[in-house]
Amino acid sequence: MPEGYASVLALAPIAFAGSLVYGVTGFGAALIAIPLATQFVPLPFALAVFVLIDLANSLRLGLEAPRHVVRAEVARLAPMLVVGTMLGVTALVNMPRRGGMFALGCFVVAFALYSLLARGPRRTVSRGWAYLAGLAGGVTSALFGAGGPPYAIYLSQRNLSKESFRATLALTSVASISMRLAAFAVTGLMSDSKVW
Repeated sequence: MPEGYASVLALAPIAFAGSLVYGVTGFGAALIAIPLATQFVPLPFALAVFVLIDLANSLRLGLEAPRHVVRAEVARLAPMLVVGTMLGVTALVNMPRRGGMFALGCFVVAFALYSLLARGPRRTVSRGWAYLAGLAGGVTSALFGAGGPPYAIYLSQRNLSKESFRATLALTSVASISMRLAAFAVTGLMSDSKVW
């Protein structure tokens, strides 16, 4: 792992790129930042560093337009988001490094393929899909720092206005990232002084 200033020099432009993506799309910073950061630091360390950056970004966007948030959607996503975060952080602290890297690669490729192949009009899905999206988002948030894609996929198929979609996704991200930070603190991932 690079020490001191070398870490900052390696991770700072990656953090900038991830934050830029997050600012434009409302999610996806980790899809850029985590794979790049793991070229310089271990996955758990990268996740601990970027959860702080993600929280700052999500608070800025999540509090931007609260009147457009569809609170019922957030309420449906939240319970399984908690369960998914607990499952994901348990896997993260127990998974061998190579297994984590392989899973991260599979996740990024799967989302890229989904993004490239999902064409045509989107149909409205039932509210019941919120529970699966919440679970998947919680797991991927804890394991890869990327809870946004499952939430975005679900919310994009709920016939929300553009403003409501963005505001609801942003508030869901605040909840997801806050839960991830709490789980990382409980498991000791945030206790490394180098993270801070």
